[in-house]
Amino acid sequence: MINLSTTLAELVSRNERYAPVLERAGLDYCCGGQRSLRQAATEAGLDPSAVLGDLLRSVEASAPPPEWRDLSPAELGRHIVEVHHHWLRERMPALLALADKVETVHGDRHPELHEVHRALKVMWAELVPHLDAEEADLFPAIEADGPLDDELVAMLGDDHEVVGALLDTLRALTSEFTPPEDGCASYQSLYRGLAELDRDMRLHVHKENNVLFPLLAARVAS
Repeated sequence: MINLSTTLAELVSRNERYAPVLERAGLDYCCGGQRSLRQAATEAGLDPSAVLGDLLRSVEASAPPPEWRDLSPAELGRHIVEVHHHWLRERMPALLALADKVETVHGDRHPELHEVHRALKVMWAELVPHLDAEEADLFPAIEADGPLDDELVAMLGDDHEVVGALLDTLRALTSEFTPPEDGCASYQSLYRGLAELDRDMRLHVHKENNVLFPLLAARVAS
């Protein structure tokens, strides 16, 4: 059973369906996942018991944990590449092109689109070397059970903080990905794509920050 002492990270590791509840409440489980539900809700000015009630109603008590929670570090690395890296490499170029198109057509009436497009470009510029470093260096070292580069792991964690801040910026600029009334089909498609990016990226960072990296630290300590 979950309770007010359960951390945000543990909530999502128990069931991914807790993630959207936390997101709607504005509670960051990927970069701020080590806070308890009580602490995080209180800091956000929310009633912790009310948030807990929303969480309990969202998932059956007997629901099994996600399959990725109990993977080995090597298996989890492969899972992250197959599920999240491939998604980003496939979807981000198209999302950037759509952001450029919508900015060109609607930017005069909705100047926030300039900042949306800029934040998206900065995020992708941050993510490309991040994905490359994981696929070329970190994950192969995990697979080989070889020594890990502590500086690389620390750098990847710093990247997560930057991306998390950019996700928050996109949420704020788009009013939680709510298109304006005069938004055309492309405008609405862009905001749906940004919402999908937000959900996927937060879960991606959670799996690394709160599951994979602690497993690696435990391996080094042993």
